[in-house]
Amino acid sequence: MGKETVQKINKPRAIRRLVIWYKRNSAVTSIVDTAASSAVTASNVAGNVVSGAGSVVSTASSVASNVAGNVVSSAESVVNTASSVVSNASSIAKNTLQPLVFDPLKRLQNNDVILDSVEESQSKRIWIAVDGMGGDYAPGPILEGCLEAISRFPINIKFVGKIEKVKDAAEKTGLAELLQNEIDNNRLELIDSGEPIGMNEEATAVRKRKNASINIAMDLVRNNKAEAVYSAGNSGAMMASAIFRIGRLKGIDRPAIGALFPTRDQTRPVLVLDVGANTDCKPSYLHQFALLGNIYAKDVLQVKKPRIGLLNIGEEECKGNDLSLKTFELLSSEKSFDFGGNCEGRDVLSGSFDVVVCDGFTGNILLKFLESVGGVLLDILRSELPRGRRGKVGSAFLKSNLLRIKKRLDHAEHGGALLLGVNGICVIGHGSSKSLSVVSALRLAHSAVNHCVMDNLKQLQKLQVLNS
Repeated sequence: MGKETVQKINKPRAIRRLVIWYKRNSAVTSIVDTAASSAVTASNVAGNVVSGAGSVVSTASSVASNVAGNVVSSAESVVNTASSVVSNASSIAKNTLQPLVFDPLKRLQNNDVILDSVEESQSKRIWIAVDGMGGDYAPGPILEGCLEAISRFPINIKFVGKIEKVKDAAEKTGLAELLQNEIDNNRLELIDSGEPIGMNEEATAVRKRKNASINIAMDLVRNNKAEAVYSAGNSGAMMASAIFRIGRLKGIDRPAIGALFPTRDQTRPVLVLDVGANTDCKPSYLHQFALLGNIYAKDVLQVKKPRIGLLNIGEEECKGNDLSLKTFELLSSEKSFDFGGNCEGRDVLSGSFDVVVCDGFTGNILLKFLESVGGVLLDILRSELPRGRRGKVGSAFLKSNLLRIKKRLDHAEHGGALLLGVNGICVIGHGSSKSLSVVSALRLAHSAVNHCVMDNLKQLQKLQVLNS
């Protein structure tokens, strides 16, 4: 019995493997070494004590069985204590090593709590119109995210929705008092509207239901009562409302939805557009997407010279369908940005490009595929972890990192995407957005306003290619 217990507890090799894996991350090496050392020491002590106890038990058994029983009981107590020490050591390591969630706008914000003090001191509070009824979980989580964003960023919110439902949601979530305080402080305003455009409704429904929440929010931008609009509702309806209410930029045939994808360098995401606004495209559309993406990358992502790529099935310029071949010619002759050539699917997340353009059909498939990768990868890694005590120790060390991987690959965690090409700043949120995603999306809207994206986008109409 004593030898079997020693074999189960004495697992220094498994712990060393975990330590070696973590040493790849220099920021946590010293912390892990300390935790692992404590666990190994506890394990060794337990092994030595139990081994000694086993010898004593063997000797004692020949003298008196009742005395041996007492010794065995003491040995088991020591083993349990040692196991508890190992568990505590791994728990401390887990709690200490909680990683930061990937933030695609990390280049703009120094941390997740407040904006850079210099930028905040130089910027006034801006009004953002929010479609409070758009989204799978609206209005509760949308309101919660807005209240959080108001406290963190220099923004005010015009919250559009059915006021009775909004107040009921505030009561249920315990936000009624905070909501009233922000209203009294003139940092949040409730604006009544009709029912939202449903997720399954046609985008053209915005023309019939003028009092829909997205239309009311868009009118606030058109009438200069808000500088940006955010909605987690029907993306097609939002695009239609934007075109009908605030119009397209002069020279832009089709607006595009630009989404941020993670790359190997978590501080430098890649902008992919279009990801769903235009399923059928002409070469001139993709050319305009590249022009829009170039300005976005410069202003919002702060990339001095963005590298533009055309999503294709091969690097060679002779590869691809008719749309790809003709678009390649247009982008190659464009002198206002740095065209890096064709971008294969495996290069999208490599960090080789800052902007990747494609038609909305392809881009949406790419986006939806990426959304599934995080969860699938997490499930695979979980299934590969060993069972038993070894698996529990490994899980304690790896759980936070597995979640970090999932969040880096989950587009829903990044807040929203800009609708580029319309005459106003529009941020489209994921349908399943909750409070943290809303906060991130509102930060994106503030950054776009603060970096004068619209002023630079309007300069595109001076380009000869858009006037030809």
